[in-house]
Amino acid sequence: MNDTVLDARDAISGSLASCFVTIDGSRYKFLQMTEFSATYKPNIVDVPILGRVNKGHKTVGGTGEFSGKAHYNQSVLRRVMKTYQDTGYMPELEIQIENEDPSAAVGRQSTILKGCLLDSVVVAKFAAGENLLDEELSGTFDKFELPETFEELEGMR
Repeated sequence: MNDTVLDARDAISGSLASCFVTIDGSRYKFLQMTEFSATYKPNIVDVPILGRVNKGHKTVGGTGEFSGKAHYNQSVLRRVMKTYQDTGYMPELEIQIENEDPSAAVGRQSTILKGCLLDSVVVAKFAAGENLLDEELSGTFDKFELPETFEELEGMR
C-alpha cells in the first residue's frame, strides 16, 4: 500500500491564473475575469447488441463549452456582438488559460480553446446599490490544445 499523501502546497491557487483572448489577430489579457471553466463532453450513444440484454456504448464526437464571470469593465466582447449584428460575421475567439502556482511542484498548464463562439453578451447594465458590476460569459469551442501540462506528483503511480 502506498501511503503517500498530497502536499498541501501542490493544490493550485485559484487566483494565480492568466486569461488571454485573441479576436481577429488582436490579443487581450483579460484581467477582468474572476471565474472560468471549460468542459469537453464526448457524445456517447447507445449501441444495441444482438444476444445481449444490456446495450453497449460508443463515443461519436464531442462538444466543448465554456463559462465564466468577469467584472463589467470592457467592451471588447460587446464589439464582437456588434460586428455580428451589423454584418452577419461572428468573429471566433481563441481563449488561453494558464495555471501556474510557484509553490506547487506540478509546474504549469496552458490550455488553448480554439473556434470559440459567444452564446450571448450583456450589452448594457447597471445595478443601483451594488458595489461592483459583473457579467456572465458563456459559449462553445471546437477543440482544445494542451501545449503545457502539469507534471505528475510524486506518489501518483
